[in-house]
Order: sequence, then C-alpha cells, then structure tokens
Amino acid sequence: MSESAEQVIRSQGLTRRFGSLVAVDHVDLEVPKASVYGFLGPNGSGKTTTIRMLCGLLEPSEGKAQVLGLEVPKEAEGLRRRVGYMTQRFSLFEDLSVFENLDFLGEIHSLKASHRRSRIDTLLERYRLADRRKQRAGTLSGGQKQRLALAAAVLHEPELLFLDEPTSAVDPENRRDFWESIFQLADEGTTVLCSTHYMEEAERCHLLAILDHGKLVANGTPQQLMDDVDATVVEIQTEDPRRVREQLAGMTGLLSLAQLGNRLRLLLHREVENPVWQVEEELDIDAGATVQVVRPNLEDVFVVVTRDEVS
Repeated sequence: MSESAEQVIRSQGLTRRFGSLVAVDHVDLEVPKASVYGFLGPNGSGKTTTIRMLCGLLEPSEGKAQVLGLEVPKEAEGLRRRVGYMTQRFSLFEDLSVFENLDFLGEIHSLKASHRRSRIDTLLERYRLADRRKQRAGTLSGGQKQRLALAAAVLHEPELLFLDEPTSAVDPENRRDFWESIFQLADEGTTVLCSTHYMEEAERCHLLAILDHGKLVANGTPQQLMDDVDATVVEIQTEDPRRVREQLAGMTGLLSLAQLGNRLRLLLHREVENPVWQVEEELDIDAGATVQVVRPNLEDVFVVVTRDEVS
C-alpha cells in the first residue's frame, strides 16, 4: 500500500471501558482507502468492540476516531449509509426468501425500486445465489448464508465494509471463495476492515493489526511483521519429539516451543548466538534430531508480541 494513500479510518487513543474492564486500550489506527485491513486476535482481544466504536454503534470512553471524514459517534448517522457491516452470526430473516431479505434491506436503504431489483440481480449472480432467490434463507447451507450476508452488507454499495469474523462458521473451501469476493470489492474501491482469529486469513490482508487484551501490540504488512519479529525460529525434525521437548524445556533464551507432528518449532531470543549449535548442545548425542533456522510465520509473530501474556 502506498504511504500517500487516503486514510479512510483514523483513531487516536481509542478506548472503551466496561466498569473496571478495559476492553479496548488506547488504540491508534490508520486504514488506507481500498485496502483490506485485518484485525488479528483471540476472542476477547477487543476486535468487535473496536469495530462497534468505529461504526458509531458504541461510544468510546476515551479517545477519538474519524471514519470517512466523519467524527464518530457524533456524526454516526451520516456514516451509516456509507458503511456495511457483516457480523459473525447470520442476522437476516430466516423465514424470508433470499430475494425478500435483500429487497427488504434495499427498502431500508431507500434504494429506488428499479435500481434495487437491478442491484439484487447483480449480487445474486456474483455470489452464486441466482438459483436460490426463492429459497428461504434459513434452509441455506453455511456457505450460502455467508454469501447472502455479504450481498446484504454491500447491497447499498458502501465505501467501507466491516467484517466481524465472517468466516468462523464455514469450511476452508468457502472461506477461500469468500476472500476472493473480498479482494474483488477492494479492487473496485471498497475499503474492508476484517477481524479474524485465523492466521492464514490474516496473512491475506494488505495490512494487519494484532490486538491482545485490548491493546494494539503490532501493525504493518504481514510480510513486515514476519521479517521484523524479535525472535529466531528454529525447527527440529525428530522421531522422538516428547524426549526432545523434555531436554529443551529449561533452555536459556527459549520463548516458546510447539509441536507439529514430528517437528518442534522453537522461538528463541535474538540474543541467542549460534542458535542451531545452542539447541544441539541441549540435546543428547543420540537424539536423532535435525536442527535448522527457518523463516517466521504469523503465528510466531503473534506469540512473540503477546509473550508477556503467554504462559
């Protein structure tokens, strides 16, 4: 993304408290136009609360935000016609047909009848629902419901689309197809802010913010975050991962150790010199292990930037 790109979202010190709980803690954001901007974090990290404040649905306890040039929540009414919002739960009318759901929403958005029907026909074709137009929404499959929800969110051609964990209930094939639709929207000029807890989804985004316990702990392109991770990643191939784990448990400089089948993935402090040699020194000479330094992935980044909270 170009550094000179227009910023669709700007926030400074955005904070939300619920009693003594700080759900979002002084978050600063800049989201460029026509980008796919990801929020990565576990449940309870503040992703949904942040989105609700940026939509104008929830008032910040502190800080400020400007969305599409409007101050939120003060100018939220003017914002609602210019944004779309898709939640992780299917929120359309299950007893209405696919067409009836979209037609009803078109009326809510004050779309003229001729334009409304033309727009619905276009979206039904784009999202492969034309043959389901008379089917009740409640009888659709998970992937079909997801595509219908996306059609509903973009029916009024919003400039900015908020997606709150939109693929949490669909299979990998439908998830992949969904992301193709998201990039098509971005190519057409729509800005997309999408929250997720899937690492492989986060890696698709143009830009990514990692949230943990309400704080923004890292942001940048996925590649930048992986290149700049403050750790060395070492992988061990072994036929006895349990034994190797026990031998490495007390190693100096060890941040994290995870098992992947017969592989072990270690995160070591950057200060550890000659990491392969150091790991091999910890192992029995007959451990039968192959040790090598490998490239970090986003899961490594997440573990490192949240390591104060990871046990």
